[in-house]
Amino acid sequence: METYNRAYVFFLSVVAAIGGILYGYDTAVISGTIGLVTGQFSLDAMHQGWYVGCALIGSIAGVLCAGWLSDKIGRKLTMLIAATLFSVSAIGCAVCSGFDSLVVYRIVGGVGIGIVSIVSPIYISEISPAKIRGTMVALYQLAITLGFVLAYLANFLILKSAGTVQYGGFWAKLMSDEMWRGMLGSESVVALLFLFIILLIPESPRWLVTKGRLDKARALFVRISGNGQTAEAECAAAQATVSKDGDTSGWRQLLEPGLFKAVLIGSAIAILGQFMGVNAVLYYGPSIFENAGLSSGDSMFSQVLVGMVNMLTTILAVFIIDKVGRKNLIYWGVSGMIVCLVCIAVYFAAGSALGLGNTFLLVFFLLYIFCCAISICAVVNVLLSEMYPNRVRGRAMSIAGFALWVGTYLIGQLTPWFLENLTPAGTFLFFALMCVPYMLIMWKLVPETTGKTLEEIEAYWKNKNL
Repeated sequence: METYNRAYVFFLSVVAAIGGILYGYDTAVISGTIGLVTGQFSLDAMHQGWYVGCALIGSIAGVLCAGWLSDKIGRKLTMLIAATLFSVSAIGCAVCSGFDSLVVYRIVGGVGIGIVSIVSPIYISEISPAKIRGTMVALYQLAITLGFVLAYLANFLILKSAGTVQYGGFWAKLMSDEMWRGMLGSESVVALLFLFIILLIPESPRWLVTKGRLDKARALFVRISGNGQTAEAECAAAQATVSKDGDTSGWRQLLEPGLFKAVLIGSAIAILGQFMGVNAVLYYGPSIFENAGLSSGDSMFSQVLVGMVNMLTTILAVFIIDKVGRKNLIYWGVSGMIVCLVCIAVYFAAGSALGLGNTFLLVFFLLYIFCCAISICAVVNVLLSEMYPNRVRGRAMSIAGFALWVGTYLIGQLTPWFLENLTPAGTFLFFALMCVPYMLIMWKLVPETTGKTLEEIEAYWKNKNL
């Protein structure tokens, strides 16, 4: 029977998951500042787009270097670098002198997003026993949704207090005269917490094994498992995978037939997931609801409901992912997404003729978010963090993470074009169609990893026999 120190594993996972809160917070907090920054600096459409999208440039750079950094200097120190970047970005945005410096600090924060999107799931995966690894890594996705909620709440409270509380000196500039500074700067509270609390956690034991620091690794395995025999077996298994790797250069290993296939599959999962509509709904939901005839107030309220369903469903996913299994969640969830997307397309194509009201649209939007949050959103970080060998996990996940961010960028840029040229009905049918190859890849090419150790999963890709 597998044993483990539940409280200690949970603590380590929660600390690493704070990176997910910062990811979500940094991504969402900008929504309340766009109008304020545009007005203060008299931005045209191009500069407004640059302000909104500049962090993505940093995110892509962060993703590309995160794997190499985490494999080279360790998961803990890489998270520490990300926390420092978040802190510098938040404080810098609050005190910056002009628009150009504001953009620079937003890019710095974007690098932090890219790094933490890779290294936090890796760390959680490597310290978690196989029995609960899915649940622990899913905490990271839950943290992202919590970051969204916290950012929206901070923006709301700052906006509300500006008319009711008298501020003086610098605080007046921060919280009243130029509220965007307070909104962006509020992230520093979570960033500084992350920066200091990381100092309390150890390095990943599996990374320590790859560096030959076996005594420290063995001691951590003992503390995590609470059982000396289990710890010795896990340490030996990790050491065996490293000793069999042969070429230790990292990148060249990814070209081995089995591992190269795993990288391609992981990248395909990452980029296809962005073309199944979830980010289009999260980014452009209010506009889509307004196009359907809802008032601006109702459309914003509908988007709040979307965010709440996303977070609450992720909580459910945390508790069931290790019981139901990764692939079963994908099968049921993506099937539900297809049904919901087709129903939304029918609404836009023939809703009036069929007598379908706005309630029909909202119900299937929320059902779509439920199906998405409990399947691809919850599973993707888990799968990517456990698919690859110990020694090259960071670099392999960086490639998949880069594919994910490219997909995010493309869907953000293309969704307005889709809505205009394909019509909303055609856009949602396209999203439904993109669910099909995702499902086929999961069915035919991805093994069920629930309950398997990281070393057993690695053996599958090398030997094709899990």
